[in-house]
Amino acid sequence: MTTLSAGILLFLIMDPLGNVPFFLSLLKHVPPKRRRVVMIRELLIALGVLLGFLVGGQHILKLLQLRQESISIAGGIVLFLIGIRMVFPPAEGGIFGKPGEGEPFIVPMAIPGVAGPSAMAALLLLTNTAPGRTADWATALLLAWLATSAILLSSTYLFRWLGESVLTALERVMGMLLIALSVQMFMGGVAAFLHMRV
Repeated sequence: MTTLSAGILLFLIMDPLGNVPFFLSLLKHVPPKRRRVVMIRELLIALGVLLGFLVGGQHILKLLQLRQESISIAGGIVLFLIGIRMVFPPAEGGIFGKPGEGEPFIVPMAIPGVAGPSAMAALLLLTNTAPGRTADWATALLLAWLATSAILLSSTYLFRWLGESVLTALERVMGMLLIALSVQMFMGGVAAFLHMRV
């Protein structure tokens, strides 16, 4: 996988367009002057968590004694479930459930809003597939995070300009792409496992 394709994968997983209405609903009780500060803080926390997972991913795999095939299959399943929820969201509350009140801190904006389990699973898969390319994966993560941050920080304007129906349609298209990627990841893991067994 190239750095660009890894960045696109992580960007799709972070789902910034789908998070726009969710983030706006979370911030509606926060004073307007604090909203941008809160969002930047949560995005930086999410980046720190993902970078920590990227650097420590190999150690986690060694500690748990997990093989690449297991991570590929599990990552495919998690991405598939996230993609299904993007295409067919729940009736209330969006992908991450009903938002609470007050100023959000870490949960649910940073985790799982941006740094969700699917992003962590993808980083584990990348580091396990090519451990020597940590700098490439870090670049891909930073690119995906910058694009996600740019969209989420301009969420108010995007919501007014595009409207909820267009954002929903774009989120579902991203969900379909994510489902296709998850199926490919799952099939790759199964094929590697069967080849190893033979």
